[in-house]
Formats: sequence, structure tokens, C-alpha cells
Amino acid sequence: MPVARNDAERGSVVAIRGLGKRYASGFEALKNVDLEIRRGEIFALLGPNGAGKTTLISIVCGIVTASAGSVSVAGHDIVRDYRVTRSQIGLVPQELTTDAFETVWATVSFSRGLFGHAPKPAHIEKVLRDLSLWDKRNERIMTLSGGMKRRVMIAKALSHEPQVLFLDEPTAGVDVELRRDMWALVRGLRESGVTIILTTHYIEEAEEMADRIGVINKGELILVEEKATLMKKLGKKQLTIELDHVVDTVPRGLEDWKLTLKPGGHTLQREFGGDEASTGVAALLKRLGELDIGFKDVNTQQSSLEDIFVSLVHEPRGAAR
Repeated sequence: MPVARNDAERGSVVAIRGLGKRYASGFEALKNVDLEIRRGEIFALLGPNGAGKTTLISIVCGIVTASAGSVSVAGHDIVRDYRVTRSQIGLVPQELTTDAFETVWATVSFSRGLFGHAPKPAHIEKVLRDLSLWDKRNERIMTLSGGMKRRVMIAKALSHEPQVLFLDEPTAGVDVELRRDMWALVRGLRESGVTIILTTHYIEEAEEMADRIGVINKGELILVEEKATLMKKLGKKQLTIELDHVVDTVPRGLEDWKLTLKPGGHTLQREFGGDEASTGVAALLKRLGELDIGFKDVNTQQSSLEDIFVSLVHEPRGAAR
């Protein structure tokens, strides 16, 4: 498998080529998706409901069969080398699917055995301690809170020591404090060498944690970018200048700066996009000084990842590239 070996040599732990999924109804859930996930990164896959996020994860994890294309994990094809690739992957699905009558220890230990791994109590203990589940190890899952059940799902996914961990909406329905605890856990897993692929509706989750961002919409992967590069390239900065006197129009000498005079006559606004923001703000303020236009306050506001995401999924196909 020369392609898979080359992917592995380049540092990609998951390589997806021309992936497509069409259901019997004719619905096309994925359309010719190409994607490489790098070893040891946190990759956030964003998209609206029905965009294809869960379908993509389900194919890589061997739950759903692709209609076209190929996927390799750690250099092994997921179809030809199913047992090998599945043992490399941990999955935390959206739904809480645990055996309610089992204890935490029993269900996590059993999950390890499903992958053919010999018992390793020390590893199970470490996972439970890392997830603040050790004190709950002898309790039945049915007695746990929703947040604790979510932690058990993560523990099950980590029981067989996977190299790739898929988190499908891992913090859906949990409180903010627990969400931040789980963010810390994910960072710790990445530090230990585990590759994390995350889907989330919480844009701040991707903004806080991800190394790279992928945006999928209507089955098509419309953008893959380093988070910092994405913020710089597509982010916008809004500059607000509070003048020290009221004016009727944009002051003379500033006509070419695309400034907007807000109602009231004492506030000027200008939106800078992409690389322009790094130099444009300073240049405009310098120009104000040259024209001896007094101002008493300056404020800048950077667009968030959520702003960028919304603009991407509402742009015509091809405009985002």
C-alpha cells in the first residue's frame, strides 16, 4: 500500500481520499472529501446539523460503509486491515450508550477486552483517575449524572490505549465547568501523543483547543486551515474612533478610507479584513494625526471564529477557498 505508507511518512495518522457516501434514498451525505489528520494534533471539524460530520467519523471508525474513496489509519486501510485500524481508534459518540446496570470499573474494563487487549488494571485506574471517576468506580452507571456518564464514555474510548480519539460533540449537554475540565483532559491526551478529532457545536471549544479547523457543509469539506492562519486570513477587525467633537460628515482628507460616520456625529467606524488589519489601523490613526483631527477614544474588536464560521457556511460554494 504505497499511498498509505507515504501518508504515514509525512506524519498524517488519518488519510482520507475521495470519500463519498450516498444512501439508498439518494441522499449524498459526503461528496469527494480529501483530508489528512496529522499525528498528535487537535483537529476540530465544524459544520451545521446535517453537514456530514458524524457520517465522516462513522466511516473512519468502521460503523458506516463508504460509497466511494478510501481511508487509512496509521498506514493501514480501514477495510482491508479492519482489526488493526479499529484497535488504533477510540470513539466517543454523541449518544450516551452505556450499560446502565454495570459498574464504572466493569464497563471500562470490558471495553478494553472487546479490542483483544489483556487486562491492565493500572491503565484503567489511571484513566478513571484522570477523568475524576475513581471514586465512582464501584457505582452503577445508572446512578451517575449526565456529565459523569459522558466521562465514562470517554474512559471506555481510552480503555484500549488508542492513538486516535474521535470526540463527536463531547460536551453537548454538560455544564460550563465540566466542559472546561474536559478541555484540560483533551489537552493532556494530546500531550501524551494521542491525536484528537473533535466535532462540536460550541465554536468557542474549537477556538480554545484546536490546532487546525475544518469546515464541512452539505457534505463538502469547504476549508481546512491552521486556526491561527484562519483567524488572520478571514478574521476582520472593526475600528471605532470616538471624536472629540461632533461632525456632520466624514472629515475632509479621509474620504478614501471607507469610514462610516455613526448617528450622533462623533463616532467613526472602519472594518479591516485579513492582513490589512495589521497595518491599516496604525496607518489610519497616523492619518488622523496628520490632519489634526482630535479623538478621545479608540476601540478595536476582532471577529471571532464563530463569525468566520457563519460567513463560510453562508457563502456560495467556492467563495471560501
